[in-house]
Amino acid sequence: MGLLWQTPAVLLRRLTEVVAGRRESPLLGRTVMVTGASSGIGEATAHEVAARGGRVLLVARRVDELERVRRAIEERGGEAEAWAVDLTDAAAVDAFVAEVLARHSAVDHLVNNAGRSIRRSLDLSYDRIHDFERTMAINYFAPLRLILGLLPAMRAQGFGHVVNIVTWGVQMKAPKFSAYIASKTALDTFSRIAGRETYGDNVTFSNVRLPLVRTGMIAATEAYATAPAMSVEQAARIVVHALEERPITVSVPVARVAEVANLLAPRLTDAVAWAASRRFPDSAAARAGNAGDLTAPR
Repeated sequence: MGLLWQTPAVLLRRLTEVVAGRRESPLLGRTVMVTGASSGIGEATAHEVAARGGRVLLVARRVDELERVRRAIEERGGEAEAWAVDLTDAAAVDAFVAEVLARHSAVDHLVNNAGRSIRRSLDLSYDRIHDFERTMAINYFAPLRLILGLLPAMRAQGFGHVVNIVTWGVQMKAPKFSAYIASKTALDTFSRIAGRETYGDNVTFSNVRLPLVRTGMIAATEAYATAPAMSVEQAARIVVHALEERPITVSVPVARVAEVANLLAPRLTDAVAWAASRRFPDSAAARAGNAGDLTAPR
């Protein structure tokens, strides 16, 4: 799976490194912050980074789970620190950033993985503006605050890289995901613009537009129980590829095709998406009117 995400130039370089016996990762000795690191993609990414010699700063809310991941990494010879932070608490994030910079001077790589999804149709959303507010809080404003807090030190040291775990929905524009996809599109767009402003400082941004991944985040949607989905280990390898190679965007072919189709035949793709969405109604959680599909973090 991972090879499909690499350009011919990257593959050639990798083969050359193997032949020459050079397998050292660019992450060796780097400080890498991973949010949402207590489970799913974040946990798997943390293990991959540590295995390549990176120092991992594990960030999430759940102290016990963070400690479990930290111990597992250290038992395998890696280096990790656990930081329990509610990323939707502005004051807590500002204090966290200040403490991290006091200890490490700068963070070399930031992986914005923490997030939540919500799948609910507009029919059920007219009186639920809080769904949109909560989704923006964790999926957009939380990573934005981290980026703005860590960016000055990255620029000052002449190196930095931000990897955002977004979604292929940025390209697909799937119905029932208006809150989720809008929040991820905001982060995707911000990072493309920010990357142009920091280009001369050797600070780069990568938007990883993942397809469906088998995590707790999709559990509340019954239609996804048997749908094809990537494993967290496959997703983590893609994230590490983005960390090492620093591409602007990583996406899957079907999403790129959909993006072009949306541009060339917008009304036709609207009709196709409308028809497809009718085959997969709102989940029981969404219809219940409670927290809906605002499920476990990935």
